[in-house]
Formats: sequence, C-alpha cells, structure tokens
Amino acid sequence: MAQNNKTLWGGRFSSGPDEKVQRFTRSVHFDKRLYKEDIAGSIAHASMLASIGILSAGEFKAIQRGLKQIRAEIEAGTFVWKEEREDVHMNIEAALTERTPAGAKLHTGRSRNDQVATDMRLWVKNQIVVDLQLLADMQKALVSWANQNLDVLIPGYTHLQRAQPVYFAHHLLAYVEMFDRDMGRLLDVRKRTDVLPLGSGALAGSTIPLRRELVAKTLGFAKITTNSLDAVSDRDFMLEYAAANAITAVHLSRLAEDLILWSTAEFGFIRIGDSFTTGSSLMPQKKNPDVAEITRGKSGRVIGDLMALLTLVKGLPMTYNRDLQEDKERLFDSVDTVQETLDVMAAMLADIAVNKTACAKAVSDPLLLATDVADALVLKGIPFRHAHEIVGQAVAVSEKTGCLLSKLPLAEWKKIHPKVDAAVLDVFDVKAALARRLMTGAPGLKQVKAELASWKKRLARK
Repeated sequence: MAQNNKTLWGGRFSSGPDEKVQRFTRSVHFDKRLYKEDIAGSIAHASMLASIGILSAGEFKAIQRGLKQIRAEIEAGTFVWKEEREDVHMNIEAALTERTPAGAKLHTGRSRNDQVATDMRLWVKNQIVVDLQLLADMQKALVSWANQNLDVLIPGYTHLQRAQPVYFAHHLLAYVEMFDRDMGRLLDVRKRTDVLPLGSGALAGSTIPLRRELVAKTLGFAKITTNSLDAVSDRDFMLEYAAANAITAVHLSRLAEDLILWSTAEFGFIRIGDSFTTGSSLMPQKKNPDVAEITRGKSGRVIGDLMALLTLVKGLPMTYNRDLQEDKERLFDSVDTVQETLDVMAAMLADIAVNKTACAKAVSDPLLLATDVADALVLKGIPFRHAHEIVGQAVAVSEKTGCLLSKLPLAEWKKIHPKVDAAVLDVFDVKAALARRLMTGAPGLKQVKAELASWKKRLARK
C-alpha cells in the first residue's frame, strides 16, 4: 500500500502516509459520485493532448476506451474503489494506467486542483437542469390545485390574524411566483458556473501549449477562466448554488407551514391524504402532517449547508487549500435535500382535499371587509385616516354588543359619522368585494383566472 501511494505521489516521499492519515484525508467515499464528470473531463483533456501531439492517436484511443470501460464498470457496480487512492480522480487515473501505459500521460498539464474545479462545475450544471424541472413540476402541481379550487375563498392573514379575503388560488399562485424566482436564481448561477478552469494547473497554468478553448467547446462550457489563481480556488458558484437552494428550502418551508396550519382542526381548510401523513404510536386518532413537518425541518439543514460553505472559504489564502475537500459533502447534501423535498411535496399536493365548507365559514367573517368599508368612505370624500377611525369605532361597538359588523344597524353607524349610508354597507358581499379588485396583482377572480391561464401557458413549455 505504501509503495502504491509512493508511485501515485511521485519520488518526493520515502513512504506512504500513515493509515490514520489515509482515513482522515480520503474523500472517495463521497466524491466518487463525480465519476461521470471526471471521466468526461479526462476524455476531453486527452483529446486536446492528442491535438497538440502529447498523445498519439493510438494512445488517445486507448485512454478513451479505458475510461469508457471504467465508467461502465462503475455504473454496473463492479468497479473496485480503493480508499488508499484517496479520491475519485486518483482511483480512475490509477485504474486507467493499469489498463494502458498511456494512462500515465493523461495528467499532463493538469492538477487535481483544476480537475476537481472542472468536475464540480460540470456537476452543478447538470444538477441545475434537474432542479429546474423539479421546480417546474412543483409549479404545475400548485397551478393544477389552484385551478381545481377556483371558486374557493379563504381569509388572507397578516400576523397570523384574519385580515382580508382572497381566493385560495391566489394564495397558491404566490408560491408559484416564489418558485419562479428560484428558477431565475438557478439560471444566474448556471451562467457563472459555465466557465472552464481546466488548464490552470495547480495555480500557475502550464508551459505546455494547452488548447483550453478546445476543451471548453468539447465539454460545453461557454468560456474559459482568465486568472489561474482564481480558477483553482473559486467556489463562488458553489456558494451561490447553496444560497439558491437555501432560498428554495425556505419557500418550501413556508408552504409546508401553511399546509400544516390549514390541516389542523382549528383551521380545517384541507385534508392531506393518508399516503402523505402518519399516525401516532400512542394516540389512535392522530393523523400527522409529517411530510410537511420534515420539509419545514429540512430547511434548517439546507441553510446550515450554506453556512458551512461560507465558513469554509472565508479565511482561505490563495490558492487551493485542502480545506476545499470539505465543500462537496455540504453541496451534495444541499442539492439532494432540496431535490428530494421538491419531488415529495409536489406529489403530496396532488393528494390534498380542500374543505370548501370550512373555508366558506372562515371567509364569511364580516371583519375581513372592514378595510373595504373604509375605502367606501374614502370614495365619499372622507380622508382615509378618518375613515379608518370610523370603522374602528364601529368594530368596537360590534364587539361590545355582540352584533356582527355587517348587521350593525345603520343608526349605530350614523352615531359615529353622519356620512355613512346604506350604500356604504353594501360592501359586505365578499365576492362582490373581490370583484372590485381590478388592478394587476390583486386577488379578484378576473385577475386570478388570467394569472392561472398565463401560468398554464408558460408551464406547458417546461
């Protein structure tokens, strides 16, 4: 084993590392998931080396054939990963060299520093494609649920107190907007990820005339890095990706919180299907929204991954430092957690029934239209602050007498202000009140239908 590591690391060392050091520094148990990206990068690099005469045509074919064989074995589960070879890069390169002597030439002009940076950029680009589809699926699930319950009204809340009426669909479309911003952030991340660092070497490039633009074209990168020091040490793209994931996780957590509240007996707005709830080991009547609760909890995990990455890189000097080995597990966890959560939450939305009776009862509270009364007084020429005070006094009378605000006699209103008339009190029709909300972005039925139609059209292309 020691002799093998001496071969890997060259003639500088008289022996291999201590076994404890091998265990402490190894990363192959988690970075082996980069095998596709590593092999793709190596084939592109080998092709470029052949183009400048470092490899013969036969040597390139042997390397390409060997790498494809290794990839097939990995995917078949027959490839033997060796911990003493530390990481995915050395495992693949050593296995290749055992199959063809040309493998010893593959590392010409590159370092694991620019190699891993390339692998991670390729991996992030690939994962963002998956993320965008999962986010689109979540949007589709929300739009479908909204469309099925277009006639449902619920109270909108501020401070978790009933505030004003809104259509249930309008509430769901708020999350569609959130996830759309998440997609925009991912597209921004992809732009800054789409830069090839390979060819930067350990930190100072190479004296060999590498054709970096050719490698970039082969691997599908938009451009190449222009500073070798930054290229091997830059992890901004990973920080941005983790930040985008954290924001998505927060959005999922907020949606989960609404679902949890709505499913309680106190609200009773929805009933989550049995497939996405669990029971109690003690209380036989319980039906717990565990999927939503775990979603809410996982947001803390994803935020933690971002904090770990920020803390990891904040004090690093130029250029590459071995600390950066710790970046992958955190990003892998962030991506895996968000992707799994998006998948299960979208599926759960299709298995939730809306209790229209409970929603209608909640939205029938006339206090939800108190602001509409104030607006009606404003249209009669009363300054809003005065109108606000008038309606507030009426609410106080309503609470004191136990009479619903909508049933408060006109005489009581006129005691507060003489300009209040019967026409003002006509606002206590919730559907009519929402129909008066005509501006863009408002929760009126016309606007909600238009937004649903717009989103269905947009999502049909995703």
